[in-house]
Amino acid sequence: MKKYIFLLAMLPVSLLAQVTKTPEKKREPGKYDTNKFSQIYDLLATPNMFRTASGAPGPAYYQQKADYKMDIELDDKNTKVYGKGTITYHNNAPESLEYLWIQLDQNQSARTSKTPLIQSQKMDQAMTPSGYAKKYMEEGFDGGFHIDYVNDSKGKPMKYTINQTMMRIDLPTPLKSKEKIEINIKWWYLINNYRIYGGRSGYEHFDSDGNNLYVIAQFYPRMAVYNDVEGWQNMQFWGTGEYALPFGDFDVNITVPADHILEATGDLLNRKEVFTSEQLKRYELAEKTYDKPVVVVTQAEAEAASKGFSDKNKTWKFSAKNVRDFGISTSRKFIYDAMAVKLSEKSVMAISLYPPEANPLWGDLSTKTVAHTLSSYSSHTFDYPYPKAISVSAEDQGMEYPMICWNYGRPDENGFVSDRIKYGMQSVIIHEVGHNFFPMIVNSDERQWSWMDEGLNTFLQYVAEQELDPKYPSQRGPAKSIVPYMSGDQSFLEPIMSNSEGIHQFGANAYSKPATGLNILRETIMGKELFDHAFKTYANRWKFKHPTPEDFFRTIEDASAVDLDWFWRGWFFSTDYVDLGIAEVKEYYVSETAPKEAKEVAIRRGRFSQEKGPFVYFIPVDSKDLEKRNKKESGASEVKILSDFVQEKYASQERSKLKDPKFFYEVTFDKPGEMLMPILVELTFEDGTTEFHNFPVQIWRKGNQTATRVFATDKKVLKIVLDPKLETADIDVSNNSWPKEEVKSKFDQFGS
Repeated sequence: MKKYIFLLAMLPVSLLAQVTKTPEKKREPGKYDTNKFSQIYDLLATPNMFRTASGAPGPAYYQQKADYKMDIELDDKNTKVYGKGTITYHNNAPESLEYLWIQLDQNQSARTSKTPLIQSQKMDQAMTPSGYAKKYMEEGFDGGFHIDYVNDSKGKPMKYTINQTMMRIDLPTPLKSKEKIEINIKWWYLINNYRIYGGRSGYEHFDSDGNNLYVIAQFYPRMAVYNDVEGWQNMQFWGTGEYALPFGDFDVNITVPADHILEATGDLLNRKEVFTSEQLKRYELAEKTYDKPVVVVTQAEAEAASKGFSDKNKTWKFSAKNVRDFGISTSRKFIYDAMAVKLSEKSVMAISLYPPEANPLWGDLSTKTVAHTLSSYSSHTFDYPYPKAISVSAEDQGMEYPMICWNYGRPDENGFVSDRIKYGMQSVIIHEVGHNFFPMIVNSDERQWSWMDEGLNTFLQYVAEQELDPKYPSQRGPAKSIVPYMSGDQSFLEPIMSNSEGIHQFGANAYSKPATGLNILRETIMGKELFDHAFKTYANRWKFKHPTPEDFFRTIEDASAVDLDWFWRGWFFSTDYVDLGIAEVKEYYVSETAPKEAKEVAIRRGRFSQEKGPFVYFIPVDSKDLEKRNKKESGASEVKILSDFVQEKYASQERSKLKDPKFFYEVTFDKPGEMLMPILVELTFEDGTTEFHNFPVQIWRKGNQTATRVFATDKKVLKIVLDPKLETADIDVSNNSWPKEEVKSKFDQFGS
């Protein structure tokens, strides 16, 4: 504690200010606005008739539509997919289109793919023989599309050009606004073993019985998005940035071996033809069962089918309305269970498909987790609009499509399930089922902005996990979990607002940091009521539409009346980090006697004199003075002039309501980090009680690096702590306490 005494009276000018005239200074040059509270007009697209300044779709908003009719056949023996179909493309844009772009994402797995060529390589120090053969001796897997034909509605060939994962179809005459066109395409490709060659879909092979479990996606030529923001979405699929797709209606017939059990996007139209009579009865029971799953295809039935390898086929027929994509999963190994989920206005089905190797874990938890996810997400956005949500057990996977997703997590060979596997499986199910909301319905551009689906979805995943169990060990969402990333080497950090392909630490950047930011907004900055209303407003404004980052930022502010430009600028557009600290604490007590030096200064400045009083003075406490003062039982409240004033000013019945502060603390906070945050302060008193203060982020509004607050208390403060619950992602807590506490490492307080 500094050992000096000076006077602080409640006056507009410090009593210790110099009375001599300040020497004239040389005029400094002007400066630009660098205040972090400046509005972010410079970072956002200009509002227009398509997208308004409020973040809502404008009166001229439009979106294209693509309908598909397809016949798909699975060749299980040769692991091939054959397909043919008709795309009906509706041009709802105000302008004509000279050509159409179609995505051929399977071409990323073609032998001629350029994706491997963009990766840096280093020489391996050692390799297994199989790894060496795969890398240097084998020709490599060739999983790209083989296009047999592209014809118009009359069967006439159409001119097309394939550029890696994109195909341009040149139109003989421009497709005018409000017109539609039919395109007929036939194709095939080899299915990848995703556990060997990687990929978001493919098949898993079981050596134990020779069967395959298929998770089939990106299996057909898909229309690219055309919109008011960038025209055609024509960025290549390099492997990280996922998919941007228009909505449409699908009618799909899928032919597979007769002993397979299959599920896919959409309503199954011929259940009576593909299920046995017993399985049909069980499914009908599941449609009326809300408390637990009903096993529709039993483990005994799945094990029996796994030994058969039927040479006959069966066709499953599906119809899906207003979806952006289509996914399929099929195997003769599948156990199938289902249950109904009651939402506010209707019921939907939660379904799981899994091999015997996944039991008992999947039978116990998968479908219940699907049901919880649908209920939780619906409560924070909108009622799940589709008829079902399916979770498929596919080891080493975690991928989503409308109404269906594949998820990892199985017991070991002895049937043991660790907590890591159990919670990991539940988390990936919540996450992938949650993707039905973002981006399958709130249809952002994943090729450009991964955070708009991964980050928003990870945030809701955290909320759903905590609603499932308040002690759920969530890995992403809590502010403290992002600290190791935020405090990392700036050379390997990018703003959240970076394209998917240019990110070093993809999981932290696209998933964790945006999810944590939204959680901080909800729990610390805005409060749950304001945030939840704004988030639900965004979800409902943009369901079945194509939002941009600007639409999200503007809607959250528009629906909450909270100016968050400072937050978007710092958290999303920069790699600034949070580091607040306690720079200095000064203690004071009140006195009716002023120190001589301070009093003389005050008289010279004409602020008051001995004749103009009385005054209450605030005296800094040094160690000796504190020792004397602590011997007094009643402390500083015995100042007579203050006591006399209270007696005279307030009636006796009012006096009991008055506060009686005895201790005064002037606390100076500093901001070593550039990311703004509210100042959250907890005072701990000598009797063990605590008091919490939340100073809004606007305390930093003038670009100040320090902020000072005075705390007047009736009890002695023993400890002051910044951000006591670790709510702000402060990367260095060693400066967060007074008296200063020793912290071995800035990560000690945050755990792993």
